[in-house]
Amino acid sequence: MSAPVVFKRSCKLMGNHFELSVVADDEGWADERIEAGITEIRRIEKLLTTFSDDSETNLVNQNAGIMPVTVSRETFNLVERSIRISSLTQGAFDITYGSIDKRLWNFDQSMTEMPDKETAKRMVRLINCRNIDLDAEKCSIYLKEKGMRIGFGGIGKGYAAERAKQVMKESGVTSGVVNASGDLTTWGLQPNGRPWTVGIVNPNSPHEIFSHLSVSDMAVATSGNYEKYVMIGGKKYSHTIDPRTGLPVTGIKSVTIISTNAEIADAMATPVMIMGIHTGLDLINQVKNIEAIIIDDDDKLYTSNNINIK
Repeated sequence: MSAPVVFKRSCKLMGNHFELSVVADDEGWADERIEAGITEIRRIEKLLTTFSDDSETNLVNQNAGIMPVTVSRETFNLVERSIRISSLTQGAFDITYGSIDKRLWNFDQSMTEMPDKETAKRMVRLINCRNIDLDAEKCSIYLKEKGMRIGFGGIGKGYAAERAKQVMKESGVTSGVVNASGDLTTWGLQPNGRPWTVGIVNPNSPHEIFSHLSVSDMAVATSGNYEKYVMIGGKKYSHTIDPRTGLPVTGIKSVTIISTNAEIADAMATPVMIMGIHTGLDLINQVKNIEAIIIDDDDKLYTSNNINIK
């Protein structure tokens, strides 16, 4: 019998680059398991996408201010969990961010000045997940105001990565990684018996790694201002918008979240960036099974209580 190795496959899913890795001693067997993981991600993409008129997400959005829409229990539960995260983060995470007018922030080179605070505030008035009505009995979702929109950009790929991992584990994969554009979930060990090594990106040079973490049965997600931004008056403005003000976040270059679950890691990275260093870390230190690494605009490193970076 041949020694176990890592078999990988990359593909574009949910508008992101996914890479699925499986430790096995048989390539055909590994390939079947990876295919099962990809099929699961495609299924979730169909459910949650805003690029298809007949997705459950779009049916809910099309009926905003009109009537409740009956959805699958899976979508209903994801919305329910999203609302809980919104409450936990004091509104810094909000799936109704889809309501923001794209004319406010386009983050391309044509953008040369900041919108004024009043305009920004007016444009985010529809962002409020307290205006989502959930009926658990009917399994329906109702957006109370016309023009409201939900979107799963802040939690969807973490959820999909977690589901792909579960499907592959159930089919007998004892060790692997699902990497969704840098947000990843791991289980088991590498073929050499060691935990998986995850690189933390240097926000000043996204192709470089500034530190490594050894993880197993853990998920890691990073949110950074190096992905998309504009320079106005010599200052960098991140594409991360505070849903409470409509204005972009400043002060933090990147937030990395380490958790036991990819959905939680994905959902918490951006709100910690929005909440700011001290409020964000204070929250993380109060929640079990979650840690954070923050790099501010001056390259100063901050971590939650249980992390020691060498």
